[in-house]
This record gives sequence, structure tokens and C-alpha cells, in this order.
Amino acid sequence: MMAGLQGAGKTTSVGKLAKLLSEREKKKVLVVSADVYRPAAIEQLKTLANDVGVEFFPSNIMQKPIDIVNDAIAHAKKQFVDVLLVDTAGRLAIDGEMMNEIKALHAAVKPVETLFVVDAMTGQDAANTAKAFDETLPLTGVILTKADGDARGGAALSVRHITGKPIKFIGMGEKLDALEPFHPERMASRILGMGDVLSLIEEVERKVDKTKAEKLAKKVQKGKGFDLQDFKEQLEQMRNMGGMMSLMDKMPGMGNMSAQMKDKANDKQFNQFEAIINSMTLKERERPEIIKGSRKKRIAAGSGMQIQDVNRLLKQFTQMQKMMKKMSGGGMGKMMNKMKGMMPPGGGMPPGMGGPGGLPPGMGGQGGMPGGGANPLSNLFKNVNNPH
Repeated sequence: MMAGLQGAGKTTSVGKLAKLLSEREKKKVLVVSADVYRPAAIEQLKTLANDVGVEFFPSNIMQKPIDIVNDAIAHAKKQFVDVLLVDTAGRLAIDGEMMNEIKALHAAVKPVETLFVVDAMTGQDAANTAKAFDETLPLTGVILTKADGDARGGAALSVRHITGKPIKFIGMGEKLDALEPFHPERMASRILGMGDVLSLIEEVERKVDKTKAEKLAKKVQKGKGFDLQDFKEQLEQMRNMGGMMSLMDKMPGMGNMSAQMKDKANDKQFNQFEAIINSMTLKERERPEIIKGSRKKRIAAGSGMQIQDVNRLLKQFTQMQKMMKKMSGGGMGKMMNKMKGMMPPGGGMPPGMGGPGGLPPGMGGQGGMPGGGANPLSNLFKNVNNPH
């Protein structure tokens, strides 16, 4: 059962948790909405259930919440469902009527887990809300939403201290896969700007297309040309992993990056590059050197960009192509050592890696990273002694 104020992200968290349980844990999941007050709540959960591929139990605003949940439990038992997730009604503020209703609902259906959903952006209010719910319900844990915007993690510390209950999951964005199991040491590491390499490794293992990464690695090792189609696939892999900023937040040393460098590494430019490549023919992607005046005009018009945007992409791509040539034939180690020497003081990225001119996701090297050669990211960390 999910409990919390309206707007904290309960319904979205039900969808995210349903996706996590069905995809990672291979559970059969059923979701139901007992929110008969918010007009679109039931329809919203139905849409989310459809998006993540789990079963939705229908309900309507004329029913009583207790009846809805009991019917859902009966259906779940008949269908051999592993997990039933119940979305409950929230209010804009804590009030006696709301608390009595959710207390009665909890007593009637006796859920195995009662998770308190709280918005990390509300700061001290999150702690006050947590206190009120903890006094009303026997909470078993907390889901902290919108944690990607809470740089200091203050809400996490306050909620944990006041309720004494563990934070089980954190919402790190709007996408339906942006729900992570909460690891205190990893959050502390992020807050201190030390990155979160373990979460990064897990994300790479789940989301990187290993077949494509291996194919590209072999292509580069054999000295075959790296073309714009390969570049596009790399951008897609990066987007699947939450974009450049999500990756950089988890990388050690990135906490000290200047605002200017972070701005250069934003995902907007990558999206523009992808749109430009999509406007090219297959021949142009394979042989970028043929893209001259009239072709540039057509590509710019087709992607809704300017000619200078096309030029910027081609320039960045040319830099990357040169780097790829150096990778082939065992030159990767020398190049990585050279780049390490160019690392600016105080952490950050080597020149050329603030944008698509650097190593694409899916490619690794020897400069302090296990694996060596032009290995895909999925193999980069296989030698690391990972206690998790």
C-alpha cells in the first residue's frame, strides 16, 4: 500500500515499482487505485499499468476504497498474482478525515508493506508529513521521490530520523525506469561529489545493448571506420541510460565540475545531433566526407536545424573518428595515459570528453579501467571486486 500527500508522486511510484518488480524480479504484478477523490487518478494508473505491461484492476469513484481493495485481493489470489500494489488517495494537506480513512483501509486489508511516498523537494515539510503518517500507520518503509533535485539529501536524512523506517526506493527522474533501490552509502557518496560507480555498473549491465557494443568494439579493433550510424547508436545507448547528466552524476570527480562544463555536456546537443543524423541518407551516414554544401542544406532543413549545427556535428564526429583510429591496433593505452595527463585539476573531464567528441558510451580503455582495449562498457568492470 502506498500512502502520502497528493502530488508526492504516489501513482507514478506505483507504476515505477510495478515495472521494477515485473522486469527485474520477474514477479506477476497487479495494480489497483483506491483514490476515488482525484478525478483522473484511476485513469492515470490504468495508463501507467499499460505502459509498463502489468495488469490493472478496474475501479470507479462510486465504490468505497475498502471494497475496491478487497475485490482486488480476491482477484489477485484467483490469478496467482505475486504482488498487488494499492494506490491510495492523497490530500493537499494532512487532515483528520484523510488519516482516519487510510487507517481504516489499512486495518481492513492488512498489507504486507506500507510505503510512505514523500517528495524530497519539500525539505522540512517532508519530515513533518512523515511524522504525521508514521503516527497513523505502521509504515514499513519510505519511497523518496524527485530525489534527483535534492542535491544535499536533507529530506532523506530527516525522514529516516523521524520515522525510524528505512528508505527503500528513491525516484531519480520522471521516466518509468527512474526508480532505484536505496543504498545509503551510495547516496552519501553522491552527496559528497564522489560519484556512484556501483549504480553506474548496474545500469550499464541492464541497459547497454551488449551485442551492439561488442560489434562496435570488434569493428574498431579491426581498424574499420567508425561512421555516423555507429555514432547515432552510441547516442541512443546513452539516452537509454538516462542521458549524459545522469551518467556524469554517478562518475567520481564530477561533483567538482564547473557549471560551464556541465552546460556543455547537456543532453540537448545530443538530441540535436540525433535529429541531424536521422535526416541523412544511409550513404551519408556511412561516408560523412560526401556531405558538402547542398547536402548540408537539405539535412539542416530536414532536421529543423541550422547549417552551423550540421557543421558542429561533423566537426565533433571527425574528432571522434580520429580517436577511434588511435584505439585500433593497441593504441588505446597510450591515448588514455595521454588524456590522464591532460586532466584538469579538481576533477572533471579531459578535453574532448565534455561532448560527443570524447569516448562514446560502450567504449572503454586501459587508463585505470579494467578490461583494456576497445571493450564495450558491459565488460569494463568485470574484474572489479564488487561486494554487491
